[in-house]
Amino acid sequence: MAVYTELKKPLIDELADDYNLGRIASVTPIAEGSVNSNYLIETAKARLLLRVDEVKSEGEVKREIDLLAFLRKHSFPCPHPLQDRMGRVYRDYNGKCVSLFRYLEGRVLPVARLRQAQLENIGHALGELHVIGKGYKKGIDNRFSFERIADLYIAVRGRLPSYFRKVIRTLEDEIEYLTRYLEGKLPKGIIHGDLFADNLLFRGEKLMAMLDFEAACRGKFIFDIATAVNALCFVEGGYSLDRFRHLLRGYESVRTLSLAEWDAFPNELRYSSLRFTVTRLHDFFLRPINGSQRVNKDFNEFFDRLRVLRREREGGMEALLMAMATGYDYRKYQKVKAGERLKA
Repeated sequence: MAVYTELKKPLIDELADDYNLGRIASVTPIAEGSVNSNYLIETAKARLLLRVDEVKSEGEVKREIDLLAFLRKHSFPCPHPLQDRMGRVYRDYNGKCVSLFRYLEGRVLPVARLRQAQLENIGHALGELHVIGKGYKKGIDNRFSFERIADLYIAVRGRLPSYFRKVIRTLEDEIEYLTRYLEGKLPKGIIHGDLFADNLLFRGEKLMAMLDFEAACRGKFIFDIATAVNALCFVEGGYSLDRFRHLLRGYESVRTLSLAEWDAFPNELRYSSLRFTVTRLHDFFLRPINGSQRVNKDFNEFFDRLRVLRREREGGMEALLMAMATGYDYRKYQKVKAGERLKA
């Protein structure tokens, strides 16, 4: 979330009429986030979130809203897009798509404050998303595939300052490594793609909503899990084994990881770190904007994770690898597969 597009009064009046909002008491910009412009709209009837899609095409916006509607239909806790009196879920505003959502109540918790039960609930919800998403048959292009991130890095590299030589050397070596060892033939389906703490709303230990499906697409489930581990299990400069176990326990209460996914886990963690390092270099480091308009995100956060994963510095990687090596319960997996055969 961020603020790039200013709303004019004619649009506000049009929305109030088309959505039967009554008198609008306030329209407040929301600075948190990075990609889209967001506003809190308060009326006598309700609180709403208005989103201006800054980068997605109309087709991409339509596919995202269609996915959200599908997930809501299956009782998944996610944003609820609203229809106006003509059945529209978005409209054009100066070449950008504008949509309204119910404002979801709850609290965003800092990573350091996430407790065991909350981490397990996050893992459980991510597992549910992957299972429910198997029923969604429409394709959603992955804007952050390895090939596209590698291409983006080439564009970024030429604009980096000379004192980035060590960073450039590390990123180029990582891309060469992942080109050879990243596994593509793994279970795929609908993924969130950006499961950070600021995309989760809690009320106590209960997860009220998973937000920001901006990066949602059809991709590898293990990449989605790896991104959640990178985002939620890296604290005080290293990976927390306890957090990892709680998150994975919640996930595997819904969906069991295969041996191939466990084997691919370390490389998916590396790719997730590479992905966010490169996109943050492109979106933030090379495009500085006044801090009052958005929350800037430091590429070094994920570059540090990548260095840990590459064993270039300490940070709990060895314990994490051991947990992955022993995390695959052969008997449990066989039991699940046998159950699936019986259902068939």
